[in-house]
Amino acid sequence: MNFRIKKLITILSCTALFSFCAQATIVEFATSQGNIRVNLHDTTTPKTVENFLNYVNEGAYTDTIIHRLEPDFVVQGGGFKYENGFSHVAVESGPAVENEPELSNVRGTIAMAKVSGNPDSATNQWFFNINDNSANLDVRNGGFTVFGQVFSEDMDILEDMQALPRCLNNVGRTPMVNFTSEQCTSGDKPGYENFVTVYAINVLDSNEVTDGGLNKTPNTLIDQQPGSDNDSGGGGTAFWLLLLGAAGLLRKR
Repeated sequence: MNFRIKKLITILSCTALFSFCAQATIVEFATSQGNIRVNLHDTTTPKTVENFLNYVNEGAYTDTIIHRLEPDFVVQGGGFKYENGFSHVAVESGPAVENEPELSNVRGTIAMAKVSGNPDSATNQWFFNINDNSANLDVRNGGFTVFGQVFSEDMDILEDMQALPRCLNNVGRTPMVNFTSEQCTSGDKPGYENFVTVYAINVLDSNEVTDGGLNKTPNTLIDQQPGSDNDSGGGGTAFWLLLLGAAGLLRKR
């Protein structure tokens, strides 16, 4: 079904069932490794939150996989579903959302992924910052929009994912469950159960703005222009390319 038609149906459904489809402030990622609650920054990044919730409300993230994990950097998802081994199906993406780089990419935040060289190119892919990535991600490509904050007690789930073996494929270094590094290179075909799966993203609180009392870290670096490869304060170009590689962020249809 055409994305615009689906979006219209979602809007009409939300109008009829406003209490369910309201602009939520707390959502829960139900994953195969455990549940991760996120408080969305409705008041600080309203366009990004609205864009994210459009995908949530239409079920676009149901049974998607975590397709990329870089230890001490990011856990990325929202873009692909399992089909056959590593032949993933891309989640249909809608129009890009305007960049809102108000907050810093510190540990425990969620931000939107986008295409290199285009600050306003975020659509459906997101990533969790599992380290303080502000030195790079707050300034590169117009700054990456942070739109939510993970509940501190749920960070262990993201931390534990880093211990999983990863298979390099056409969408990134993908964390695997009960699938060894040797199997990654031997040609073995993984099944659905071998991927870290986001079963659903559920709305927990849709009636009250709850982000007002959060300790948000502002992006104070956004007005600084990135300099040479070695002056970004934490890894330079090599570090940066972990997120901006075409396999990880280019939208496939």
